[in-house]
Amino acid sequence: MKLLLIVVLLICLPAYSQLGSVQDDVPEDTPIRVECTTGDKAITARLLAITSAISGMEKITANTESGVLTLSGEVANAQLKGEALAIARRLDGVVYVQDMLQEQLAVRSRLAPAAEKFEQMLTKAVQMLPLLVLALLAVLCFSWLGGWLARHSTWLRRFGLTELASNLGVRFIRVLVTGIGVLIALELLDATALVSAALGVAGVIGIALGFAFRNIVENYLAGVLLSTRNPFAIGDQIQVGDFTGSVVRLTSRDTVLMTYDGNHLRIPNSDIITLAMTNFSRNPLRRFQFDVGVSVTLDLVQVRQLGIATLTNMPGILADPPPRCLINELGDSAVALKFFGWIDQRNTDFLKARSEAIRLVKLAFDDAGIEMPEPIYRIHMADINNAEPPAPTETTTSSQQAARQDVDVTTDDTMQQQLQTELRTSDEENLLTKHSNSKS
Repeated sequence: MKLLLIVVLLICLPAYSQLGSVQDDVPEDTPIRVECTTGDKAITARLLAITSAISGMEKITANTESGVLTLSGEVANAQLKGEALAIARRLDGVVYVQDMLQEQLAVRSRLAPAAEKFEQMLTKAVQMLPLLVLALLAVLCFSWLGGWLARHSTWLRRFGLTELASNLGVRFIRVLVTGIGVLIALELLDATALVSAALGVAGVIGIALGFAFRNIVENYLAGVLLSTRNPFAIGDQIQVGDFTGSVVRLTSRDTVLMTYDGNHLRIPNSDIITLAMTNFSRNPLRRFQFDVGVSVTLDLVQVRQLGIATLTNMPGILADPPPRCLINELGDSAVALKFFGWIDQRNTDFLKARSEAIRLVKLAFDDAGIEMPEPIYRIHMADINNAEPPAPTETTTSSQQAARQDVDVTTDDTMQQQLQTELRTSDEENLLTKHSNSKS
């Protein structure tokens, strides 16, 4: 009985295993559908109809077999090749697209599309020729109008504008009028969309140029402000920072000074605007000062009176405002006095007057026996039997009397002569008016 069961199992096992493998490969729930697909000939005909209507795809051939579409032939370039493959994949009934297309490498075939495009552009240009002529006339007319306004810019002076400001206004008006003509021309050509693109590009370029030429723009705008405000005139003596000299000219970028050594000094206009500037010529009256040290044992009231009297009697020193003397500092071995005096720069030279004032005060102090000690310590051995010090001598030498009479404080015309020579010989632009006109 056991032997019979073993034989039955050996016979049934192969059949059971084969049935299990079939059930694993094909699931019971998976349906098998048969759809009606487009015929191969219809696919080929549809593709050829499309490619024949597209320029550059005329030489494409196609063959379809069981839904597999094979493309062969030549196309003009790689772009058309990709487009042809995309069209083939989108056709109904195509299972797979086989690419056997080749790009045309002949020079003639390469130039043909370009020649065709050029012919189309030429045809369009001929059709738009009347509009092009009108647009060109609009630009030329408005450009001529801007130039005419620039040549007749004297009406800007009636608003009180300076020469530099007038030139800037003229350029702005000319650019504005010409820009209106360009906008009209673009409107005629139906190309106003280019305006926004051009403005965007111009904005980017303007920002880049602004950073690149920032100093030049600052100096130019500062020149406009200086020519409008007129803080100085030709020949004025000014001080900007550590630089001092006479004004020669004002240009659109810098201000030219002539130093007291006769050298030309160019200061950027932006520095003239931002730095502190002193104009010594705007007010004809100018005060000078100098320091004198005297002994601590002297009567300071008499010393001050003597110094003030000396300055009052000096030629060129104004009586109103009167000279003054102040006790400036009390030192270890001397008392520092500060003398002040006023002059009229139109008749008296500043440096000469100060020099002569120092010289005359020293002579007066020497004659009065007023000691001007050096900054050192001295030991005086006093004699108790001689209580009174020797009286100062009142005699004056002939050289001191001659020194009092020989006082020269006349104006120094050396710088004015060099300045006038520079103005006559130089042809550089000058935005300042003449010194005499500004003073009047």
